[in-house]
Amino acid sequence: MTNLEASKTPIHSGSVKQKLESEFKKGVSLSLYFGIWFCALAFLGATTLREWPIPLRMFGFALIKAGLCAKFMLIGEAVFPFNPNRRLGIVPSLLAQSLIYLAIVLLLNFLESGVEGLMHGKEFISSLAAFGNGDPLHILALLIVYWLIVWPYLLFTGMSIVLGNTHTIAILFGPPKNSS
Repeated sequence: MTNLEASKTPIHSGSVKQKLESEFKKGVSLSLYFGIWFCALAFLGATTLREWPIPLRMFGFALIKAGLCAKFMLIGEAVFPFNPNRRLGIVPSLLAQSLIYLAIVLLLNFLESGVEGLMHGKEFISSLAAFGNGDPLHILALLIVYWLIVWPYLLFTGMSIVLGNTHTIAILFGPPKNSS
């Protein structure tokens, strides 16, 4: 293939249907990933507070929050696409981006607090101020936990961009089983 032919080849191959299907799968996978984390944290919170019986609705809220976080994460990716630098390495080049995504998650949590307050008949602004009990150390602790949740996803995505999805999955989970 000549350089002229290569320049005419579209960068994004695949139909719109394939792209939508791929984004849907990515959204579902990311929602499940966040859902596992948020359900585990909700379970930890309930057992720490010795709630018995454990309220099942908290898992529903955790899954809804996971879906919203996944949606905002995908929007964040669209606005600030991943750009791992091979020379710098995946970790240093994605570190700054992880802080951007962390800011998105923090904003989402503040908004969630405000909306939750409205649903309980409180003022939106005072509910925003009540996020994390208004305790900066508690908010910092939440940010650290959220960063620890987002970071593995970013590393996996960065590796997939640099190495390709097939190679990344083979490295992490072993080569695909040959069907006989």
